[in-house]
Amino acid sequence: MASPQDRRDRNDPQDPYRLLEQCLSADRPGLRRDLRRLPKRPRSLAEVPEALRLRIADSAAKLLARAEARPRPDFPPDLPVNQRRDEIAAAIRDNQVVIVCGETGSGKTTQLPNICLELGRGVAGLIGHTQPRRIAARATASRIAQELKTELGTAVGFKIRFTDRAGPQTYIKLMTDGILLAETQGDPLLSAYDTLIIDEAHERSLNIDFLLGYLRQLLAKRPDMKVIVTSATLDAERFARHFGSADKPAPVIEVSGRLFPIEMRYRPVERDLPPAGAPTAPQRPDGRGPDRDLYDALVDAVDEAHRSGPGDVLVFLPGEREIREAAEALRKAHHAAGTEILPLFARQSAQEQARVFAPSKGRRVVLATNVAETSLTVPGIRYVIDTGIARVKRYSHRNKVEQLQIEKIAQSAARQRAGRCGRVADGICFRLYDEDDFNKRPAHTDPEILRSSLAGVILRMKSLKLGEVADFPFIDAPLPRMVADGYQLLAELGAVEELEGEAVMNLTPIGRELARLPLDPKIGRMILAARDRGSLAEVLVIAAALSTQDVRERPPERQAAADQAHARFRGPEQEQKSEFLWFWNLWKAWEEVQRHETSSKQKAWCKTHFLSWLRLREWRDVHAQLHVLCAEHGWKESDKPANFEAIHKALLTGLMGHVGCRIEDASGPAAGSYLGARGIKFWPHPGSAIAKKAGKWIMCAELVDTSRLFGRCLARIEPEWLEEVGGHLLKRQVSEPHWSKASGAVRAWERGTLYGLTVYPRRGVSYRDIDPALCRELFIREGLVQGEIAEGPARGMAFLAHNQRLVAEIERLEHKSRRPDVLVDEELIYAFYDAKLPPEVLDLASFEAWRKDAEKKAPKVLQLTRDQLMRHDAEGITTERFPSSLEVLGQKLKLTYLHSPGESDDGVTLTVPLAMLNQIPANRCEWLVPGLLEEKVVALLKTVPPKHRHRLQPMVDSAADFMARFEAGECDADDPLIKALQRFVEDRVSLKLPMESFRPENLNPHCFMNFRVQDEHGRILGQSRNLAELRARFRDQVAARFQAAKIVPAAEAPAARKNPPGKGEAPVEAGKTEAPAAQLAGFTGWTFGALPELLEVKVAGREIVGFPALHDDGASVSLRPYDTPEEAAKVHRGGLARLFALELSAQVKAIEKLPGIRDLALAFISYGTEAELKAQLVTATLERCCLLEPLPTDADAFAKRCQEAKARVTLVAQELMRLTGQLIAEHATLTKRVAGLKTFPEVVADINAQMARLMPKNFLVALPYERIAQIPRYLKGATVRIDKLRTNPARDGQLMTDWKNLAQPFEREWLAKAKAGVTDPQLEEFRWLLEELRIGLFAQELKTPMPVSVKRLQKIWESRPR
Repeated sequence: MASPQDRRDRNDPQDPYRLLEQCLSADRPGLRRDLRRLPKRPRSLAEVPEALRLRIADSAAKLLARAEARPRPDFPPDLPVNQRRDEIAAAIRDNQVVIVCGETGSGKTTQLPNICLELGRGVAGLIGHTQPRRIAARATASRIAQELKTELGTAVGFKIRFTDRAGPQTYIKLMTDGILLAETQGDPLLSAYDTLIIDEAHERSLNIDFLLGYLRQLLAKRPDMKVIVTSATLDAERFARHFGSADKPAPVIEVSGRLFPIEMRYRPVERDLPPAGAPTAPQRPDGRGPDRDLYDALVDAVDEAHRSGPGDVLVFLPGEREIREAAEALRKAHHAAGTEILPLFARQSAQEQARVFAPSKGRRVVLATNVAETSLTVPGIRYVIDTGIARVKRYSHRNKVEQLQIEKIAQSAARQRAGRCGRVADGICFRLYDEDDFNKRPAHTDPEILRSSLAGVILRMKSLKLGEVADFPFIDAPLPRMVADGYQLLAELGAVEELEGEAVMNLTPIGRELARLPLDPKIGRMILAARDRGSLAEVLVIAAALSTQDVRERPPERQAAADQAHARFRGPEQEQKSEFLWFWNLWKAWEEVQRHETSSKQKAWCKTHFLSWLRLREWRDVHAQLHVLCAEHGWKESDKPANFEAIHKALLTGLMGHVGCRIEDASGPAAGSYLGARGIKFWPHPGSAIAKKAGKWIMCAELVDTSRLFGRCLARIEPEWLEEVGGHLLKRQVSEPHWSKASGAVRAWERGTLYGLTVYPRRGVSYRDIDPALCRELFIREGLVQGEIAEGPARGMAFLAHNQRLVAEIERLEHKSRRPDVLVDEELIYAFYDAKLPPEVLDLASFEAWRKDAEKKAPKVLQLTRDQLMRHDAEGITTERFPSSLEVLGQKLKLTYLHSPGESDDGVTLTVPLAMLNQIPANRCEWLVPGLLEEKVVALLKTVPPKHRHRLQPMVDSAADFMARFEAGECDADDPLIKALQRFVEDRVSLKLPMESFRPENLNPHCFMNFRVQDEHGRILGQSRNLAELRARFRDQVAARFQAAKIVPAAEAPAARKNPPGKGEAPVEAGKTEAPAAQLAGFTGWTFGALPELLEVKVAGREIVGFPALHDDGASVSLRPYDTPEEAAKVHRGGLARLFALELSAQVKAIEKLPGIRDLALAFISYGTEAELKAQLVTATLERCCLLEPLPTDADAFAKRCQEAKARVTLVAQELMRLTGQLIAEHATLTKRVAGLKTFPEVVADINAQMARLMPKNFLVALPYERIAQIPRYLKGATVRIDKLRTNPARDGQLMTDWKNLAQPFEREWLAKAKAGVTDPQLEEFRWLLEELRIGLFAQELKTPMPVSVKRLQKIWESRPR
């Protein structure tokens, strides 16, 4: 608290602090600060240092000079505001804040500064006068200068963006709200001003609201400052309370009246106005229909205005497109001939705007946006047409986009529009809506602070240390969600961060740098990033372009030409991925033009390329200011040009919320859309050059919501850039931790999202720092226990190889015994390692570091013992019971064991070389191995009928007895297992047991041998438990292998020769050299020694056993190996028959010349030619005479058989000729009888099928002689059947059904085995039993050689071995 002495000192006229009141207000803060820095408070001017005293005197002298030079204004008495000039002046003199409300046209904008000037304001400091728009600030300054009769820039000056026309002699300074707000950064006390007039405060722009709150705080620090708030449509009470208090509000002066009255005429459009989108203008010759639109109403209003008298018309429309469409509507309504139609909007050049303010002799219609709504006086305007709508910018905090929608204007805005007329004569305002609509509208427009992003405001307040937004004295406090959105944007830019333990967000170093830049925070962030990435030159140009109006011009009548001209600046193919680079390319071209061309040619160049010369100049000015700003901070441009990536990464820092990812499967209205930040969906702007070829990821300079949400100024980006630039915004979700064998550590999958957009879906990351305990557990369980260690590191871990070897041995015992209880549980192994390893071991690297030291002290510290790994001794698991191989024809084939129920290779698996597939003994494989046989026996015994099964109990004991017999050698492993079990059960229970009583299909798969076929390269060709199926599948491949096989004969194989062998010839035996094929072929006599039982052959490089056979080569025979004895025996009979034919050539020729053979050939014609008959006759004769068992195996036996056959050949041939003739005759007779049975088609089909089976075309050689001899009886039986058919056809049908019930399953199995290439003698025997059954059913009188019946054959069929 000040002492009485201090108070007396301050009242002293010589007190230096009192003397500061006589200095310029701009000098007072500095002088006061210097006075306070003095060691002792001075009580008179003499005690002040001389330098400071001179500064005080100099400032006081300047103030006196300004007072002397102050202009003396005139006050026109006809203006309503001047009629209350004394009252206004008294209020200003007596109060710090005054609210002045006056109608439009009352003169307040120009007269209030003059009233302040007359009061002596503007001497100590400037009279600051703010306007919401640059055009208004410039125009108002010109008008006030004219009234003061001074040149613009002297007593009256103005300062707008990058244009400063104020000087030391200025008293009244016009400026935009933004300029005054920007000056608060360098001059927080606004000491350059002693008076501030805030005009058009009703607009409540963001700048105005911020200024009003700032001034409220400032007034207490500047008691000498006067503030005047004025507007024609002001909410005076709210402003008065803001600057005063509830008890004592600021004074309000309302000025009524205007120079000329305004008449209101309501001319509503008779249908609803269009919603958000721009209205279309359907053109009709008559605009007065019941469904007329906005443009018809506008044309009618212009017509009515022209009928009302002379004067220009000002039309308010929402936007530029509506202005173009309205102009078109007026031209088509024939207003163009005598009326000049002029547009007026903010994006126009100054030259085009000047046409509107220039005097004109003709009548004019000015089509304007709300830029003409306040502070502007357009000359000659007598009529205003108010459409009642405007485009209002609203910021969506949810979607983070600017929405520019058409909305109804408020009452205050409507009054402002009406006030634009009535300034030169009586005015008329046509409102294209009704009076009720006007009365229902809100009184004032929503303040911009309630519908804008607050990021810039927050940043400025933080830098000025003005506290939090919530505590700032705004007239209307912003919503908390809007404040949160502002902080969110600043966090996105990296400008603020929340420190631990603090409840508020604080500026980061980037935020402090951004606060020093008088720019939009997004633009400032781009520049800071460009500084760091070496792309400052390019980004400054682009940032300046984004901060100004678009320099491109696109006249409606020449849009295509404009687009073509603008396309020249797209650059090469790579640069066409970005529209931002269009500005850089244009900038370089424009610099060249400026450097080499005159001003007139520069303007011509701009006109040719459809560019605005004035906007280009403004762009250059903005760039110059940015360049100076960077120079002040010491930021230098790089000497090298920046690449595409560096430029766009810098731009991306300010546009992180404007990225999008293409929706791949979008169709219909959503086609071509992109998913943006926070779930929004947007489309590339149709006018974009890269709209149709934009990549998967794009960024855009702005998102504007009109008819739909569009992104403008696009560029293709890479998702990796988002992670680099916006790492602080990326949300990382880690999932699925797992052990990675390759990296030797626990890894997890990370998903990165940016505002809901998936930047990368799946990326491996280390999990060590996230959950160390889980990392340790997974390392032990999967790395050490399961052995999932990479091959390289594992080679150095002797303990791991030792432990795995022990585990593998015990697991093999488990697989063999099919007991999973031998090896200890993994938990016990885990506990072993867990007890040994220290807590800090989390991965392979930390483990290796510990292990090397630990093993030096105890080399076997990590080695497990067999006792530690086994729960019990595996008794009975011996090599005899579980052999590692199966010997087949001298080859040891590998056996492997696996206990894994449900797997294809569960049980025991035999690996079979492809060439030996047919040599595998199927019966032997049924017995599996001794260790698994007992389980299979038990399972089979459980499938027998109950009466047998009951007597076998306990089943385990019965199975043990069978195993005892097997181990004692009483069972032949070459017989089928089921056959041996059948005998065992019958002996044990003394009951007959059919073989079909066993149900092997009920057994588990592991009770059958699994066969794995392997080729010569070790590749697995297939595996199955069905050996027959494998043989059928690979039959052709096995045959091909044996055809290419090479026999390994004795040291020197005998050459083929015709003479019979002599004594001492050695048989073909296994040897070590491969026999050439020529040495084993071309035999026409038995000259090759004794036929061996086996041959050693080399198939695909592998020596295996083959079965020899003589092969019929036509004129000779050859010795060839085959893989099975059955196949060899079949081929050998044909080859042996050929060798007999060659040896008995004379007897063969005699057969062909037997008497009667030609007559027989004529009867045989339906079966073949005479030559075919002779060939079959010779073959059948030799079969009957020579190929009798046992077949000859050496030359002596062969010669003896030839000698015995010579005497019998002719007799046998004649008997065969007789039998053949008889068969042909019987067949012909039966055929005729069958032809007459047209009424019994089923019987006809059955007999024809029987005859086809009995007498094929080669029946002489296809059937054995014993069967051929019975064919006449079978044919006779068919004839008897026909005789009985007519007397009792029902009986025949029933008997045929009974026969077919037996024949059909036989035929199915016959065909299946024939397809598989398998010959079954039992099936062959059953075939002839079926023929005998025909005799027994249809011709019992012919008798059968054995008893046959349906039941008997059914029993034989069911009891056959399978």
